[in-house]
Amino acid sequence: MAAQADTIEVPTDAELLQAQADLWRHSLYYLSSMGLRCAVQLQIPTTIHRLGGVASLADLMAALSLPSVKMPFLHRLMRVLVTSGVFAVDKDSESGGELYRLTPLSRILVDGVTDEHHSQKYFVLAVTAPHCAEAALGLADWFKKDLEPPVPSPFEDMHGAPVFDERTPLMDEEFDAVANEGLAAHDNLGIATILRECGDIFKGLESLTDCCGGDGTTARALVKAYPHIKCTVLDLPKVIDKAPKDGVVNYVAGDLFHTVPSSQAVMLKLVLHFWSDEDCVKILTQCKKAIPPHDEGGKIIIIDIVIGPSLGPIMFEAQLLMDMLMMVTTRGVQRSENDWRKLFMEAGFKDYKIVRKLGARCVIEVYP
Repeated sequence: MAAQADTIEVPTDAELLQAQADLWRHSLYYLSSMGLRCAVQLQIPTTIHRLGGVASLADLMAALSLPSVKMPFLHRLMRVLVTSGVFAVDKDSESGGELYRLTPLSRILVDGVTDEHHSQKYFVLAVTAPHCAEAALGLADWFKKDLEPPVPSPFEDMHGAPVFDERTPLMDEEFDAVANEGLAAHDNLGIATILRECGDIFKGLESLTDCCGGDGTTARALVKAYPHIKCTVLDLPKVIDKAPKDGVVNYVAGDLFHTVPSSQAVMLKLVLHFWSDEDCVKILTQCKKAIPPHDEGGKIIIIDIVIGPSLGPIMFEAQLLMDMLMMVTTRGVQRSENDWRKLFMEAGFKDYKIVRKLGARCVIEVYP
């Protein structure tokens, strides 16, 4: 057996060259992430938008007030970001130079625009922040540690506090603010798409509780589309204290582990992936207590990732990377359909339906 371990199948020349290129790509992908972070910090997407949607390299240099000596370096950064789909490039018919324009990806990074697409600027800044990068760099050491359950994430193990915890501001107040802005942006992106593509799940409802609904952005959009639905937002007191008291929705300060306000439906939008299976069962059990039987319209509405390759390799990879983010920064996990089914059955639910119309995410209706 030892002799076999000392030998390995020799790849062909073509395989070896491809493996070398793949090795470079996988080892250096972090530079693509840091390039995106740099573009957001420099406000390149917002600048291109303000320049009318198209900008030359000289336009960007002037608008960003960058030293002229940095122009060739900016060109190299933009070339990588074009290749990765962050920006697009056209040839200027007059000068022959390059003109950069926004893509759907960079459009959702434009800051200061009021529309249904909430800027994802802070999501990028949060997940590429040094605290998260350091936690990921410590993965090998974390795997070797024999930690008592519940096992802390690499982030918590390294920094002494979880993300989105009361202790996080004490660790780094600026990072805590960016992380919370990023979470809000991540949660609120695509609300209008949900209402357009999956609006049927809200028809016939008279009342709904949005658990961990933050400042009520989702609930207010829901009430605007369906004025007859009485919406309640449940969140921690520190969140509710800052929520707008506009009378559109009802705000309740509390903890979904202990009690959930009664309503016909309870919504958990991008909530359960932050929690372990045991904690999810506790949350779902409380939600089940808050709703009427299925024949009276009672249901849980979950908006979250359902991991699976059916949407193609790019969406599948995005889902798996989001699961790695959960592993590095939280005690939660992104789940497959089988994982979700086990949670529902353990919490006492009888059936569920998955609506796959939200890209990498799904809507799951769960029935008591």
